[in-house]
Amino acid sequence: MDYHAWLKEHCPKKLTTAREAIRQIRPGSRVFIGTGCGEPQHLIHALMAEKELTDIQIYQMLTFTMAEYVDDPDFLRRFSLKLFFISEKMRKAAFEGKIDYLPAYLSQIPKLFSSQRIRLDVALIQVSPPDRFGYCSLGVSVDITRSGMENAPFVVAQVNPQMPRTWGDSFVHVEDFDCIVTHEEPLVEYLPEVTTEEVSRRIGLYVSELVEDGATLQVGFGQIPYAVLKYLDHKKDLGIHTQMITDGFLPLIESGVITNKKKTFLPGRIVTSLCMGTRALYDHVDNNPLYYFRSSEFVNDPVIIARNDRLISISSALEVDLTGQVCSDSTGYIFYSGIGDQVDFLRGSSMSEGGFSIIGLPSTAKKGTVSRIVPHLSQGAGVATTRGDVNFIVTEYGIAELQGQSIYQRVMELAQIAHPKFRSELVEEAKTRRYIFADQLPPPEDDLIFLENYKASVCLANGKTIVFRPLLPSDEIAYRDFFYSLAEDTIYYRFFHNKRSFSHETVQKQWASVDYRKNMSLVGLGPRGGFKEIIAIGSYALGEDGLAEVAFVTRENYQKLGVASYLLGALERIAKENGYQAFAATVLRDNLPMIKVFEKRYPHMTTREEPGGDLYVEMRFDQR
Repeated sequence: MDYHAWLKEHCPKKLTTAREAIRQIRPGSRVFIGTGCGEPQHLIHALMAEKELTDIQIYQMLTFTMAEYVDDPDFLRRFSLKLFFISEKMRKAAFEGKIDYLPAYLSQIPKLFSSQRIRLDVALIQVSPPDRFGYCSLGVSVDITRSGMENAPFVVAQVNPQMPRTWGDSFVHVEDFDCIVTHEEPLVEYLPEVTTEEVSRRIGLYVSELVEDGATLQVGFGQIPYAVLKYLDHKKDLGIHTQMITDGFLPLIESGVITNKKKTFLPGRIVTSLCMGTRALYDHVDNNPLYYFRSSEFVNDPVIIARNDRLISISSALEVDLTGQVCSDSTGYIFYSGIGDQVDFLRGSSMSEGGFSIIGLPSTAKKGTVSRIVPHLSQGAGVATTRGDVNFIVTEYGIAELQGQSIYQRVMELAQIAHPKFRSELVEEAKTRRYIFADQLPPPEDDLIFLENYKASVCLANGKTIVFRPLLPSDEIAYRDFFYSLAEDTIYYRFFHNKRSFSHETVQKQWASVDYRKNMSLVGLGPRGGFKEIIAIGSYALGEDGLAEVAFVTRENYQKLGVASYLLGALERIAKENGYQAFAATVLRDNLPMIKVFEKRYPHMTTREEPGGDLYVEMRFDQR
């Protein structure tokens, strides 16, 4: 259909030029402009060119084109630019005080317009050509654009054949426009610049550990959320409910990783609000029923988000303090980005059955000279996300789980994922604030990425899946809880006496010797409710004659299910890597289950009776 001819036939009086449309705007008007890559560039250029316009307040969520004008000395005299989110191109202007940042949750922005809290006079938007019924599509920018248009008395629409026609609640009728300007031009294209590829890779690997098959994902704005998508390529049947779609999703869609089959809310559809990417992405969403575009008050509503079971929110931050407070929109007093969709999705994911949130960030900034894990947020930094909303924090050094954790536990979780050179300093700062014990040992200053090779998931005979991983300093509370959950007989067989206390001092002595090489401890984590708890611990330590002394303890309800056998094999592999050739163990003579575990793996083991009747067992790795 020739949309030019259709428009001339059905609404000839609305057709006009950009200059003529802009000239109908009066000085002092409050003008809304469509978002990001969907912004009407041609209308913006015409607005800037109209020199008679003054005292214009411009509201926009995310702008690119305005960056071409903001340094013009005449700009600030004529326009006041109010942004809900500061793009990379506008950061310099934000630093210089040339724009006005408006902090707001994305889900609440449309209500600011509809309630007249922010009153609009004009909306400049961009749409696809009309169909034969007169319906245009808001295309890649539904988000707050629909509300901006609906709440402005005067609407100017740029009809651009390069704007995709997207499915969902994106359609608007030509009768809703006061002026129609036809102008074809390429849409704004945007790809986050991933400047820390190795850091992003490592963060992506940790994030992928947390994302299970069949989960529904939200992926926030920024290079880290964008970059981690590629490391989910081995997952199955992921679903998407997210504010923004980028090119990073395309490989996962094309390879069948994203199927949306397991979604519990709008299955089979990708629910989103806007697109920001390249022409390849815009061509992909064009007239594609896979996508269901809705406005921000719907997509970002925590109640709507929570209708997706196993909703995982993945977003980013600028810094995180040791108590779990998150800053994502400013560096000190300087505004850097925006609140955006983070809080909406953190709260929605927390209400989702089986859902949770992940905040990923590099451990350092300014070429490694500044830690992003900090004792306290920078002076002037805003708390976008409170310590009560945070679940997982991920850096290139690991995963910190904060939900339900005390300040002591949070400090240790976050210190061990900070950059190694800042860990001791963070622990010392925490001591001065009485967050942790005065004798608390800091996490090792090694890069422990190699510990990822020691993680595994094993399905037991009872159908439960156990996660095995190295014991970490932040496990102290869980470690002590495990000890106190054991029966007296189990404690006696492990420690050779009825040990009554497992104090902080006891744990500290153990940590003092753990180096994950010559001395190693692995834990087994079993399910409890929606979380995991320690159900077994296996360790080896440097003993006499250069042998590794090995010991295990498994909680009673997980005994005789192969847990100890798995730990023994896993510890042997690690011990071999670190130069050991044999295990040694001292076992009570009547501890028949443990003796059988040793005999099964090491049928040629040697034993001798110790004074007091205990058995000393030696198990050479080359005699299995």
